[in-house]
Parts: sequence; C-alpha cells; structure tokens
Amino acid sequence: MKRRLKINGFIMFLVIVLSALFPHIFFRRAQVASWNEFAKIFGIMLILLGQIFRASSRGYKAEHSGNGHSLIQDGPYAFVRNPMYLGILLIGLGIVLMLFHWWTAFIFLCVFIVRYFFLIFKEEKKLLAVFAQIYRDYQVRVPRIIPSPASVLQKDIAEYLPLKLPWLKNELGSMLAVLLIVLFLEGWEGVVNEGPGIYVREAILSLNVIILFIFLIIYLIRRTNNQQKDASNKSKNTL
Repeated sequence: MKRRLKINGFIMFLVIVLSALFPHIFFRRAQVASWNEFAKIFGIMLILLGQIFRASSRGYKAEHSGNGHSLIQDGPYAFVRNPMYLGILLIGLGIVLMLFHWWTAFIFLCVFIVRYFFLIFKEEKKLLAVFAQIYRDYQVRVPRIIPSPASVLQKDIAEYLPLKLPWLKNELGSMLAVLLIVLFLEGWEGVVNEGPGIYVREAILSLNVIILFIFLIIYLIRRTNNQQKDASNKSKNTL
C-alpha cells in the first residue's frame, strides 16, 4: 500500500510541476461561452460523483468484506467490479473538464490505463486464486470499470451507491480538498482573464450543483439506513 501511495504521489507531483511550469500549454483560458460553462458544471458533477463512489465503495467494502474473506458482489460492486477506480476516473475527468485543455483528457486516460489497469489485473489474479469459480461468474455478470447502460438506466442510484455518514466522514477531507483547490484554480484563472463578474456567475452555478449533490447524499444516506432497518426487521421476524 505504501508503494502505491508513493507512485500516486509522484504522479500528482509531476502533474503539479508540469502545470506550474507550462500553464499556457495545459490550462484552458476562461471564456464566456455556454459550452465552457457547461464543461465546468459537468466537471464539478463528475468530481462530486466520483467522491461519492469512493466513499460508498470503501465504506461498503470495509463493512461487508469480512477482512477479505468474503467476495462482495452487491452494492457498488454490483455496478462495476472496481468502483473505487471508477471514482478516481470520474474525479480525473472532472478536473480536466474544469481546468485543462480538452486534449489533456487523452493524456489522463493513458496514465490512468497504465497505472490502474496494472493494479486491476494484479488484484484479479489474487481474487481468482482465492474465490475461483465464484469470481469467474462475477466477472461474467459485472463489468470491470465501465458500467453497462442497462445498469445505469434501470437501477435506482441508491441500489448501487449505498452511503452512510461515517463512510462519508472518512472521505470528507479529500473531497473538500480536491473540490476547493479546483474551484480556486478555476475561479482565479477566470478572474484574471475575464474579471470578477464571471467568477460571481460561475460561483452561483457551482453552488447550485453542490447543493443538489448535498440533497443526493442525504437521499442516499436515508435510503441506506431504511434498507438496513428493513433487513434487520425481516431477520427478527424470521427468528
């Protein structure tokens, strides 16, 4: 785990250094255009959704994996087999949409594939060795990291994104840090190039999106708590 953190830290450090040395190459200039505003709002949505995926999948795994002795096949792991990596993918694409030129998305995807697909294949070998046919059947049913359109359209989001307040608290620091840094960089660049007026308008739009996601988080937490209560009541009734 420490080696993984060191590699991820080095990649982040490299990105920060290159962006600081060559800002005009990587950063997108703020423009008063509907497509640019849409990209930024959609970017915030991807960042927040990615953070929710990470909080849900980490918390669900910690609560249901039995310290690695059980193969989790429901919750976020019924949506994709690697929901935490899906969260990272969404966060990265959201940051690109908010700050960088479009072509940097290709660089990000290449780095993501090289970095995380190696880890995924390595983890899959371990899971196959432990769970054998059970994991093979799971591989057939659930996609690796890109969800199927049917699962997105047919399922209620609460089915594959269970959420509890303690899970969210564990991710709250990184969630706020990423969001505030990206919003600051995007806002500062807009003020420098277009004046404070554009920052006020974009801040209002960003705040509306954040409020919507707060309502989504409340909905997911309440649904998860209600489902847990229903399951507990059913188990009591069967005894």
